[in-house]
Amino acid sequence: MLAEVSGSLAAVGYGLAAIGPGIGVGIVFASYIQATARQPESAGLTRTYMFLGFAVVEALALLGIAFGFVFGF
Repeated sequence: MLAEVSGSLAAVGYGLAAIGPGIGVGIVFASYIQATARQPESAGLTRTYMFLGFAVVEALALLGIAFGFVFGF
């Protein structure tokens, strides 16, 4: 006997789509910490790129939730 799937398939899809941005945010912040540890005087310059990278990665998460609502049946 097959078990019924209860809940929204779009929610499951977004849960899977959130894995990528979650990993991306971790990589962005880890790279910033490593760059600051290696060369502390460049922290101000690399902070700008960190926030830019964070915004781009989070845009992917927003696209994932938007597509979940648009294409969710």
